[in-house]
Amino acid sequence: MRAVQFDRYGDPDVLYVAERPVPEPGPGQVRIAVDAVSVGHAQTQMRREAFPAPMWRPVFPVVLGGDVVGRITAVGPGATALRPGDRVGAFTLYGAYAEQVVVDAVTVVPVPEELDAAEAAVLPGTGLIALGILRTGRLRKGETVLIHAAAGGVGHIAVQLARAAGAGLIIGTAGAAAKREFARATGADAVVDHRSAHWADEVRELTGGRGPDLILDGIGAEVLEQGVGLLAPGGRLVFYGSSGGELAIPKVSVMDLIGIKYVTGFALSAWRGGRPQEYEAGVAELTRLLAEGQVTSAVHARLPLERAAEAHAVVEARAQLGRVVLVP
Repeated sequence: MRAVQFDRYGDPDVLYVAERPVPEPGPGQVRIAVDAVSVGHAQTQMRREAFPAPMWRPVFPVVLGGDVVGRITAVGPGATALRPGDRVGAFTLYGAYAEQVVVDAVTVVPVPEELDAAEAAVLPGTGLIALGILRTGRLRKGETVLIHAAAGGVGHIAVQLARAAGAGLIIGTAGAAAKREFARATGADAVVDHRSAHWADEVRELTGGRGPDLILDGIGAEVLEQGVGLLAPGGRLVFYGSSGGELAIPKVSVMDLIGIKYVTGFALSAWRGGRPQEYEAGVAELTRLLAEGQVTSAVHARLPLERAAEAHAVVEARAQLGRVVLVP
């Protein structure tokens, strides 16, 4: 089968197409014929040796992972709830930039037949992250929420989910003017440029000086540190990634929290493993919202495997509105 791999860290041009053996599923695994796979900031960080998560321990040559949608072609021992032919989605760290991929069955979610594959690629990972960070942040009706990177893969879904959950004022952040316009079209009431030296002041003004009740932060670094200072009394900040730069892990003092402020983190794997009933309910809810068209996944570009380097370049330039997807 064809796959896109790399055997050294570097710029997007280290990615190349190669022939690899079709993988066989082991115990508790399934093999999926890939119809679409997402490209996100995490994969570009992995390619540059800048991904901060400890579970990323590649052995070259590496085939990157992502949010996959396709049909099951083989089932390993123990994966008894799944059958060849099932249309599914899954998130995996490895192996997805390929015509077929093996994933752990516990990560698999059903995908309705009526959903377009590239649009449905939001379901197994990115969309569930958006839902999970809102759940973790305990968003209540009428509250003000600040969503960083509101035009990105997670952000544009989080804006729609916050609106569906009854949020009051929804403020997004985005860099380019086109992204700010896109975030407004998606449902944000106001959008500020987080690259501006005065973005936090703009948020304070928009909230009448009170600050947001909830902040969703996938950027990290100084943006998060400033966000803690913005929170309203009783406000919550959920950190779920560090796309703001290489290992952009923020530093927060406990003294910053004495205004009755809360900072927590989110990881999809922890939600799935630690709160399985809540996770499964989230899968069902997001699937319904996508199927009914109440939430839509914007696809910025659909590119073939051989243009994976171009896909990475688009993501690293922060040029995408919504998601970039590879279609083998």
